[in-house]
Amino acid sequence: MNALPDGGRDPPSLSRSFAPNEVNMDLTMCGLLPERAEELALLYEEHENWNQVREVWFEERRANRSTRGSSQKIYRVLTSRFKNAPASLPNPRDLPSVLDACATSRDKAQVLYPYLVADDALVRYVVHEYIQRLSEARPDALDFSNETLMTVLNQFEYADGSAFDYADSTTERWCEGFRSVMREIGILEDQQTVVGSPPSLGDIPLLVAMGYSYEEGEEGWVESPVGLQYLFQPSDRWEELYDRAAETGAWEFVELHGSLQLRPTDSPYSWITQEEAE
Repeated sequence: MNALPDGGRDPPSLSRSFAPNEVNMDLTMCGLLPERAEELALLYEEHENWNQVREVWFEERRANRSTRGSSQKIYRVLTSRFKNAPASLPNPRDLPSVLDACATSRDKAQVLYPYLVADDALVRYVVHEYIQRLSEARPDALDFSNETLMTVLNQFEYADGSAFDYADSTTERWCEGFRSVMREIGILEDQQTVVGSPPSLGDIPLLVAMGYSYEEGEEGWVESPVGLQYLFQPSDRWEELYDRAAETGAWEFVELHGSLQLRPTDSPYSWITQEEAE
């Protein structure tokens, strides 16, 4: 369970959790890029082999006269998110069906976003810090200005106690990359906005967030639904979101040990195969 030792419900701070070689600045060159990520997922569904996906990807880039160096960076970063995806998220080969079921481009971004958070240690650290700011109802809790983001980054320490240390110019590019992700998932309205609010969730991102929360958590996962928290859903929304999940038929309330508990109707992602059948 993601609860804090004192019984709180927030994911813990990840400062001092990572070695220097686990942290990178990939976000400076590759944000969420939902369209390209979906293209790679489609290729993987077709070929089921990352080597073949790579060949097709670069062949298409060459045909379109894309810069090979840029394509290589984007390919490496995006495929890392899929290759390292935890079992608690939908298998990358199922992503085309999941994304196809999304109603909007924002829905697709919200589905792809947990893969970024799971793969990128620095993004995950910052997301955890902002979840705590939101749960404390701090003024402008979702302030993603350079000043606030850099304050959060400067509080990060590696597992050996050494401090976060990147050039200001690199850190500023990283902050812009992080804001671009926040715009994609609906927290920030536009290029000029730096203070956001919790986004609304479509049904498909909600089901992915529910499955992720259930698989990552333990028995008391409903008290700390990490998938909903990663999408900055405040705790006063959770009950409504649980009801919505149950209305889809993929989740149900069952009485266990004298209390009502929320469980997948089958397995957390069985709804994906049902979407494919339809």
